[in-house]
Amino acid sequence: MSLDPDTVRELWSRTYNTHGKPDWSHLFPYYRDDIVFQDVIQRVEGRPAFEALCNRLADRCRELRMHIIDVSQTENVIFLEWEMTLMFQRYPSSTLHGCTKLTLGEDGLIVGQRDYYDLWGDIFDNIPGFARLYRRFMRWRFG
Repeated sequence: MSLDPDTVRELWSRTYNTHGKPDWSHLFPYYRDDIVFQDVIQRVEGRPAFEALCNRLADRCRELRMHIIDVSQTENVIFLEWEMTLMFQRYPSSTLHGCTKLTLGEDGLIVGQRDYYDLWGDIFDNIPGFARLYRRFMRWRFG
């Protein structure tokens, strides 16, 4: 079981691009038992905790789609650039733009995953009127 950019693109695209709940079960065998996952919200350690995190996201979403824009690899690191559209139960859809860094262990399995995205900016962009205020505040406060 070896991961390369083509395999990652195929596996991750298959996970999300159907209408309905996402299913990550075909990805879990590519993760080591000691996986460390981190994003802008949380950090979890261990495959059981990571699988539970994925299942919670699937339970909260009415639908989830992911478009893989680019995949590249340098040595034991694979980067994915993506757009993920989340459709929650009672809220309009939101598209997050981000990237994922997968770090492979010597056995070729994923030992680390770090997701990078602008959670609040991408969500606020979908709220009429508020998006302009938020972006203006960000430019004023942070340049």
